[in-house]
Amino acid sequence: MSIRFHVFFISCLIGSLWAQAQHSPRYPTYKGLVMAGYQGWFNTPGDSAGRGWHHYEKRGVFQPGSCEIDFWPDVREYKKTYTTPFSFADGSPASVFSPHDASTVAVHFKWMKDYGIDGVFMQRFVAEIRNPSGKRHFNTVLDHAMKAAKKYDRAIAVMYDLSGMRAGEEQLVLSDLDELNQQYDLLHGSKSPTYLHHNAKPLIVIWGVGFNDRRAYGLKEAETLLDAMKAKGFSVMLGVPTYWRELRQDAVSDEGLHRLIKKSDIIMPWFVGRYNGKSYDGFKKLVAEDITWCKSNGVDYVPLAFPGFSWKNMNGPKANTIPREGGSFYWRQIAGAKNAGAEMLYVAMFDEMNEGTSIFKCATTDRLPLNADGSFTGIEKELGSDYYLWLTGQAARWFHGKGTYGDQLPARK
Repeated sequence: MSIRFHVFFISCLIGSLWAQAQHSPRYPTYKGLVMAGYQGWFNTPGDSAGRGWHHYEKRGVFQPGSCEIDFWPDVREYKKTYTTPFSFADGSPASVFSPHDASTVAVHFKWMKDYGIDGVFMQRFVAEIRNPSGKRHFNTVLDHAMKAAKKYDRAIAVMYDLSGMRAGEEQLVLSDLDELNQQYDLLHGSKSPTYLHHNAKPLIVIWGVGFNDRRAYGLKEAETLLDAMKAKGFSVMLGVPTYWRELRQDAVSDEGLHRLIKKSDIIMPWFVGRYNGKSYDGFKKLVAEDITWCKSNGVDYVPLAFPGFSWKNMNGPKANTIPREGGSFYWRQIAGAKNAGAEMLYVAMFDEMNEGTSIFKCATTDRLPLNADGSFTGIEKELGSDYYLWLTGQAARWFHGKGTYGDQLPARK
């Protein structure tokens, strides 16, 4: 063989290896990762979305005595904020953020990197993207997130929340996915290098499958989506009810749910509000039993952990509240999942202030604005506004196989 041929052969080999490296996913599997859900649904007047106060307001009004958030964001690190009708005890105005601004989403992803959280699932609500204004907003937020995920090397994936979907809107979802794939090249990764993969394919989530709360869609519509997404070349994670395995309580009593689950790649049961600090110990064995079922049926399993729950400003002072217990409630769930053999974790949620499950920086008890007919829930002053970001980062280290962790809440030095 000639020297020219050898040079040509080596050049082709190098080119092939380079091409493979370019398209090899940065995050090839969910296993070993701690991911959170990202709502991205907040809007403010003046953020250019034209949606006014959205998800901050209650029945169209955002002012003292009328709001839907129980936690207040710590906005000291945001480049752009929006003044609200709320004020602090000293009379100074209280401000909030909008993820419609790229700088806001960039701050959130920077926090993920700073605290060692692997990434997020971007919620994509079918009830929102069916409307032009909702779709524009969620497209904008997703675009900001894709860029921030690349900049800060965080895993990112799309989660379709079917809540509010009508029977017959399956094609709306599939067409939307085609649009996202065309824009971000999800199947090949050339434009989305940190997009999360699982089982050698990019991962898409269908949340809200098999719940018995009289939804307008059912297992038939969910199966249509599942089959089509798999056929397009995606792996699929299903968000299912807590009692999916036993087909009781929040789950439909239909074996068809098990058939769908066996066709999926991963399932994630929804645990938010299902237990509190007093009842968790009696609940945690469910995770181990779920894992056993999934292993015997060739499906991966990701349990959920949430720091607490509070939605009294949305539903009144008698609404269900689950105290955070200074982080111990959250950590008990993390340890319970790890001890049960979980290989990955889903955290609810990164930015959910409405139901009080947010882990991002929220105001401490000494920095809360005044509220006429209720109060805001703050993070204990001594913990700091970033405490739940830090604690989630410790969970990620544990799932990465780093450090020494156990049932005891880790001490922050």
